[in-house]
Amino acid sequence: MPALEGRDLLALLGDQDPGIPVEVEDWERLPAVHRGPAELWALRARLEALVAGPDPPTGVVITHGTDTLEETAYLLSRTLPAEVPVVLTGAMRTSSDADWDGPRNLGHAIRVAAEPASRGRGAVVVFAGRILSGRDAVKLDTFSLEAFGTPHGTPLGTVDGDGVRYTGPPAGSPGGRVRPANLDPRVAIIPLELGDDGRLLELARPRFDGVVVEAFGRGNVPPGVLPSVRRWIEDGKPVVLASRCPFGEVGGEYAFEGGGGQLLALGVIPAGPRASSVARLELIICLAAGLRYGGNG
Repeated sequence: MPALEGRDLLALLGDQDPGIPVEVEDWERLPAVHRGPAELWALRARLEALVAGPDPPTGVVITHGTDTLEETAYLLSRTLPAEVPVVLTGAMRTSSDADWDGPRNLGHAIRVAAEPASRGRGAVVVFAGRILSGRDAVKLDTFSLEAFGTPHGTPLGTVDGDGVRYTGPPAGSPGGRVRPANLDPRVAIIPLELGDDGRLLELARPRFDGVVVEAFGRGNVPPGVLPSVRRWIEDGKPVVLASRCPFGEVGGEYAFEGGGGQLLALGVIPAGPRASSVARLELIICLAAGLRYGGNG
């Protein structure tokens, strides 16, 4: 149960305290899975007011539950200006555990937020001594202290008690900054199964504005799914093709019935270098901004 306020967390830093002045704002205290589109949008609006205001802070640190941290990081990375560092972190253990990783991660996050070299990098995730782009960070393990990784990218750098080290210069906002009006579009993720006949896709079609299909391998699907995919496209609703594989992207090499090449020819949009969770969020952002796109997104 979430119990500690921001000042409580700072008081527990111990020898992980970097000695950097911090102003605490207790925005909300929710389990990560209790945060829906409304709460996420409100958090983004508060962050925009901070970083784009007349007197922006040097940096911002957000302590966040790990279950949905990747969605928040992606949204902030995609929609906020990149100049002021916004650093998200969390913990895989609780304060009652002997190996609680909260103080280390929070101390590292404060260092990264205050580091001049962090400017221009946008939202990042700091976890287990690594600095990860908010576009790429994904939770890959349910319990490991090193739960977050970048299956579609590489870490930006590292941080420890001796300082912050980046492997290259800031890249800004690859693909540009998007300005959605809200997070209202309804987008489903439908994982496919062996012999899938498209029934779940059909049930979702009248209820959602778009869908991410979690396919096999390079984007191949059972042939029974194709009629429903065609109906989604005929309805003018975007279908994004992702893979259930944690690494790699979908492609168009396979031309058999249900192959990735056939789906792309139908007008299905490849997810590109994104996990299905953030491919869904990307589609929501683009729909809310009135954007339409093709190619590799």
